[in-house]
Formats: sequence, structure tokens, C-alpha cells
Amino acid sequence: MLSSIFERFIEVSPVTVMLRATLERIFSAEKLDELFEATREKQYTQELLFSTVVGIMSLVVCNIRPSISAAYKAFSKQIGVSRVAFYSKINGIEPSVSQALVRYSSKELAPIISELGGEQPAILPGYRIKIIDGNNLAATEHRLSVLRSVNGGPLPGKSLVVLDPILMLAIDQFPCEDAYTQERALFSQVLETVEKNDVWVGDRNFCTCMFLVEIAKRKAYFVIRQHASMPYKELGELKEICDSATGKVFEQDVMIEYEGESIKSRRVVVRLNEPTRDGDTEVAVFCNLRKENASPIVISNIYLKRWSVEGLFQVVSDTLECEIKTLGYPRAAFSYKLGRDGNRHRPVCAIQLLHGTSCLQYFICD
Repeated sequence: MLSSIFERFIEVSPVTVMLRATLERIFSAEKLDELFEATREKQYTQELLFSTVVGIMSLVVCNIRPSISAAYKAFSKQIGVSRVAFYSKINGIEPSVSQALVRYSSKELAPIISELGGEQPAILPGYRIKIIDGNNLAATEHRLSVLRSVNGGPLPGKSLVVLDPILMLAIDQFPCEDAYTQERALFSQVLETVEKNDVWVGDRNFCTCMFLVEIAKRKAYFVIRQHASMPYKELGELKEICDSATGKVFEQDVMIEYEGESIKSRRVVVRLNEPTRDGDTEVAVFCNLRKENASPIVISNIYLKRWSVEGLFQVVSDTLECEIKTLGYPRAAFSYKLGRDGNRHRPVCAIQLLHGTSCLQYFICD
């Protein structure tokens, strides 16, 4: 009987069945609990499993249940622990577990996307492009009105997300428990993941001498937009190269130095036909790709791909419940400054990433 019902679902909605089977295999309770045990630092398992927490959180972010409290109430018997114990479990999930879940899910989903022919056309054959950008939940109006003007009130959580534009998957994430921390404070963690022949693409926030020199030292490459305060030494004049769809393209050789080490870089400038939404009339990027491997036009096109990560964030925000509507407890959507009592309350938020209609990648992140 069950077989015949299942066959009907396959005939009517095969993609739905495929998606369900994919999620159940990748995010099985056994695999999630193994991941937790392998990456946890202080938190441990007694009665409530990490896989149960992920399952309940997924109901909330997918709008199946309006809140964590409602999800707990509906499945309290299956959860098997008190409400206080359940909230304490969520509140104690560590950043290392969150990061590991992102890495694990992308590794599992990548071959599926490739097999289904879902990869985007190669941008720069022979290299792996990684687009990095900061992401935070900006809907601070969810705070209590009396807290909105208080410096010690809750702020959104923050993380750096790395996107593979060919797979359109978030392949890594660097969570930050302190929402007041600048993105640059996480650079050392990012550099630990840089591999040979990577091409890191980022906006002005990632344009520091340290970051660019350290990437080059690892035999990797960068296409990073120039920050106004970024120091560099000109090695030649800025020369007009050609016209592009967005404006005139110029290039010059420059030198970038950090703590006694220097690297040669290219500075590619596009003088735009139309100003950006911020009013910029030109965009300049630093790049250490060899000229024979990447022309100025290719470099400008690579940087334009950076907007794909912004689009991904927008899809997440529009489609799913990225910011859990709580008052900052448990570690759900907000982060606090150190209060007068010296305690810092830290967040876990759930983020989902869609890849067409074939896959769903979801993870919990600080």
C-alpha cells in the first residue's frame, strides 16, 4: 500500500520526492549527531540530541511553526526534555559546530548539483573562485522598543560567508559571537582556509595590505575592490586598455607592502558609464592574477560576480525566516554587548540557501 502511494508522489511531483530523499540522507540524525560530537568543544549530549535541535529549528525558519516555543509545544513529547533544557541546549551551541555544519552540507551537496547539471559556466578555468562577504541580520526593529536606543541592547549576529559562484553554494562560514566586531578581525580565520589557486573576491572591507599579501604568500589570488585608505606604490602610469559594457577600462602596476614583505599587483579601474547606486563614478580593484591568464575585462567581470552573494543573501531573506523573532533569548537572532553584570549573551540563527528547486542547504550559524 505504501509503495503505491509513494509511486503516485513520484509521478506527480518527482522533484519534491528527490528533495525529500536528498535532505533525509544528508541531514540524517546519525550524521548530524556525529558531526556534533566531532566538532563540539564544551557542550555535550545527555538526553537531547543535536539533530533534534536542528529539526525543530528548521520548522521555525521554514515558517512551518511561528516560533521556537510553538515548535517545542507541538513536539514536546518527541523532544523528551523540559522547555528550559531545550532552550539551554540551543543557547549552548558553539560556533565551531555551526561552521562545521556549513562545510559538511556544502561538501555533500556539491556532487549532487554537478550530477544534475546545475553548475554555472566556469568564470576562470583552472582556478576556484571564492566570493567572501559579511552578512548580518539587519532587522533590529525586532528589538523591544525601549531597547532600541540603548547601546547595550541586542544587535544582529554577524558572520563572513564564502560563496562558490559555480555551485551557488555557501561553502564556508566564519561566525562571530560579538556583533560589534569588525569583519577584519576574522581575517586570520579566513586565511587559514586559503588554498593554492584560489581566487578570493571581495568588496572594500577586505582591502587591507595584510589580507592581500597573506593571500599571495599562499600562492593564491585576489580580486578585491580598492579601499580609499589602502596604501600602495605606483609602478607605472594608469593606461587606458579598452571599452567594456560598463565603461572604459584602465590598468596600472602597483606594489603592496606589509611588514617588510611586498607583492606586485595590478590595479584595474573601470570608469563607469553610469554611477553606482552609491554615486561612485569608477570602480578600482587590486588583482595579482597574471596578465596572460586574466585580461582587465576578465578581472572586471570576476568582480561583478561578487553581487551573486548579495543576491543569495536576498533570496534567503525573502524566502525563509532568517531572523528568529525572539527577545534575544535563546541564542537565536541577536547578540548583546557586555552588560553591567559582565555577561554576554550570544546568538544562533538559522539560515537556508536554495539552489534552484533541487536542493536545500540549511545550517545554524552564529
